[in-house]
Formats: sequence, C-alpha cells, structure tokens
Amino acid sequence: MLKIKCPICGNRDETEFSCGGEAHIARPLVDNKLTDKAFSEYLFMRDNPKGIFLERWCHTSGCRRWFNLARDTISHEIIEVYPIGQMPKTAKGKKSYQANWRRRSKAEAASKPAKRIVK
Repeated sequence: MLKIKCPICGNRDETEFSCGGEAHIARPLVDNKLTDKAFSEYLFMRDNPKGIFLERWCHTSGCRRWFNLARDTISHEIIEVYPIGQMPKTAKGKKSYQANWRRRSKAEAASKPAKRIVK
C-alpha cells in the first residue's frame, strides 16, 4: 500500500485517496470544433508510461483537496507532491512534464507553433 503525503493532512494510507488520472492534460477550448475522432482521443487515450508519471489525486476521506503527484510506476516511489496549478519542482518531475505529449491541445499547438532551428 502506498503512503501518500496529503499537502493538508500529512501522511495517510492510499485507501483514503482516489486517483483522478493523468495530470496536466490540455482540455479542449470552449470554441473548439473537434471532430468525433479528436474528441474520442481526448476522452479515451491516456498515457501508461513505464517510469515517472504525473497524476491527479484527491483526499476523498480527509480534506477533499485535489493535488498532483509524481510517481514512479515501476517502483511506486512517490517522487513529489505538489499543488494543482503548479509545475513539478524535482528534476524527474520536470522531465516527465516536458515529455508529456498531452500538455497542449491541438488548437494551442496551432496558435503557438514550435520554434524551428534553421541551419
């Protein structure tokens, strides 16, 4: 069983929490005209990485607060716990955040194209 450190209540057993899934997913914009295929990808396609994974958790049997957690899916080691709306602070958490392909919606990617290096 995992021991999770709630930012409000301190260390608690995993049974007091519920996992809300992947953290830092880009949500569709209100004015997006998504196709059925694109919307189904948003709803159902999730990462299942081997290594560091950023998750949302809620302390359902305690303070009922949501927070993010960086966890190694191989060893189940909890790397860090950090508030919703903030980015991971550890090197492993930052690397996992940068590697996440779902951080930006297609509309955001189209409006802010990646910088290209010209030789």
